[in-house]
Amino acid sequence: MPRSRRLTAAATAVAAISVLAGACTGQSGSAATDDPDKEVTLNFWHGWSAPSEARAIEENIARFEKAHPNIKVKVTGNMTDDKINQALRAGGDKAPDVVSSFTTDSVGKFCNSGAFADLNPFLQKSGVDKAKVFPKTLLEYTQFNGNQCTLPLLNDAYGLVYNKDAFKAVGITEPPKTWSEFTEVAQKLTKPNGDSYDQLGVMPTYHGYETTPMRLAAQWSPKYFDADGKSNLARDPAFASMLTAQKDLVAKLGGYEKLEKFRSTFGDEWSAEHPFHKGRVSMQIDGEWRASMAKEAGVAFEIGTAPLPVPDDRIADYGKGYLSGTIMGIASGSRKQNAAWELVKYMTTDTAAVVAFANAIHNVPSTLAALESPDLQVTPEFKTFLDIARHPKSNTTPAQADGGTYQLTFQDLAYRVEKGDVPDIAAGLARADQQIDTDIAKAK
Repeated sequence: MPRSRRLTAAATAVAAISVLAGACTGQSGSAATDDPDKEVTLNFWHGWSAPSEARAIEENIARFEKAHPNIKVKVTGNMTDDKINQALRAGGDKAPDVVSSFTTDSVGKFCNSGAFADLNPFLQKSGVDKAKVFPKTLLEYTQFNGNQCTLPLLNDAYGLVYNKDAFKAVGITEPPKTWSEFTEVAQKLTKPNGDSYDQLGVMPTYHGYETTPMRLAAQWSPKYFDADGKSNLARDPAFASMLTAQKDLVAKLGGYEKLEKFRSTFGDEWSAEHPFHKGRVSMQIDGEWRASMAKEAGVAFEIGTAPLPVPDDRIADYGKGYLSGTIMGIASGSRKQNAAWELVKYMTTDTAAVVAFANAIHNVPSTLAALESPDLQVTPEFKTFLDIARHPKSNTTPAQADGGTYQLTFQDLAYRVEKGDVPDIAAGLARADQQIDTDIAKAK
């Protein structure tokens, strides 16, 4: 399941991690002195809360304990970054030794503050070549400035989920590949009804569940920072192009106010009342979990999946998408880091463990071997997202010292652009660059 399910407000995550710089740090990597072969109990905190997801974690832990009979794992679920932060600052026996977080945007702060131990020494000591184990993009969002303070634990890929029956009803035979095709299809699928809709082709506003500025921008292959680490929003034409294209789509589907009024009638993103499940929205920008959730909700239509469309002048890139995922790390203050590493290594690098977990919660595997495993359960709908995860031009948002604050700045600008409150997008991007550079300088 996606990160946003457990932590929908990125601002909450940033605030929760912002004080980690004051947390005390402990041993790290090769400096860890505990004997991993002695009897030990590890505290493992994670954020999963749904019964099926929590059960999948427990099953993986049970397999780990069977392989490591001297290591017991006390599991605590439904933990937010805020709770994790408080426990790390307090320290003591009740603090977590191992942490799994959904907030990949906070990796820069986790690493920069020293809250999590650098895993590079552990990887080297265990003979694990991370470049041969994990996809390149996943390594990008799990480290900062060479500090590999987290590792990937499953992966999310974002694409298009669509109602095949609605497509057939209007004579559309295949999903759109370019943005202009996407706009045309969305309009063709839309059935206005006064100041509302009987059916909407796609909800294009940035508040529409997974339709975030960062996910859409990925299709333009943006470069958020230049070689000197300066914010690059105004100088990279990708950002202005994406914001303009999305604003145009909003206008063609009825305008911001009408769309937002319709969106206010939507059910919860994680319930059977999701508007895609109900046939109220025919295309959904979403992750690999949506098709299976729609089937579990008992939808009466045939479901299709495809990569998100790309700009018309980037058709050769079709198939790529935005990647994110869960991360796993070791608390710097833990006195059981060698034993903790055994758990992290198992959960993140053991092919059978990764595949079993991916199968259980319908997420994309996070290792190269697991992506190719014959034991991976692959439906036609799921295969689309595996292909997106493998695509060489799929991309993510880079880690930064200020965590996800720079993304919030960009997101806030995008919200104002789609509302029509930013008459000069180029000037707005330039102001955002200044704010981002200031925030990062303060974080460093």
